[in-house]
Amino acid sequence: MERILVVEDDLALSTGLCFELDAAGYATQAAYNVRKAQYLVGQEVFSLVILDVNLPDGNGFELCRHIKRQHPELPVIFLTANDLEEDVLGGFDLGAEDYITKPFHMKILLKRVEVAIRRGGRTGQSAQAQVWQDGFLEIDFGALTADRGGQQLVITPNEYKLLKVLTANGGNVLTRQFLLERLWDCGGNYIDDHTLTVTMNRLRAKIEDEEHTYIKTVRGMGYIWTGNSR
Repeated sequence: MERILVVEDDLALSTGLCFELDAAGYATQAAYNVRKAQYLVGQEVFSLVILDVNLPDGNGFELCRHIKRQHPELPVIFLTANDLEEDVLGGFDLGAEDYITKPFHMKILLKRVEVAIRRGGRTGQSAQAQVWQDGFLEIDFGALTADRGGQQLVITPNEYKLLKVLTANGGNVLTRQFLLERLWDCGGNYIDDHTLTVTMNRLRAKIEDEEHTYIKTVRGMGYIWTGNSR
C-alpha cells in the first residue's frame, strides 16, 4: 500500500484529505508543522508528500528543499493558496512533481496523486544509473551534484530531472511534449513551452562550453542528448 504524508496545518482540511486518500486505497500520515514533517520523513518511508506552503513553524518551500536533499526521488505535490506565478515556478524549480492551488477538486487531486506516485515509482526503478560522466562533465543523480571541467555546478532539482530524462534517452529525439509530461504534470499544466525553453537554455549555459556540446535542438520536434558516457 502506498503511503502519503500530508503536511497541512488546517486541521479540518488535513482530516478531509486523509479521509479521501484513505478511502481511495492509500495510507496517510498527517503532520501539522515543519518539525513533525521532517521527523516523519527521516524515520518512515513514503511514496508521496502533499505539502502546504504556509506552515506555523516554517515555509513549505524550505521543507521541500530539505525533503529533496534526503530523498531526491520522493515526489512532492504542493497544495496551497499561494497562486502567484513566482511561487508556482519556484515550487517546480525545487523539484516538485505538481503544484495545485486551493480551492481544488478532490477527483482531480486524486488523479494527480496517482500520476505522481506512478511516475515516482518509475524513477525509483531506474535509479541504478546514478552517475553520467565523460571526462569533462560528471553528474551524480544520487548525490545531486554536478561537475564541469573540475568546477562544481549549482543545478536546481528540476534541472537534475531534465538531465536524468535526457541522459537516459541519449541519441533519441525527445519531443517538447514528452519532456513536459515527464518533468511536470501529465497535461503540461503550469509549465509552458516558453518555460521549458528557458530551463533548457539555462541548463546548457551551465554544462556546456565552446568545445563541449551536449544538447542539440531539433527544430520543430524537440531535443537530443548527444553526449557519450564513459
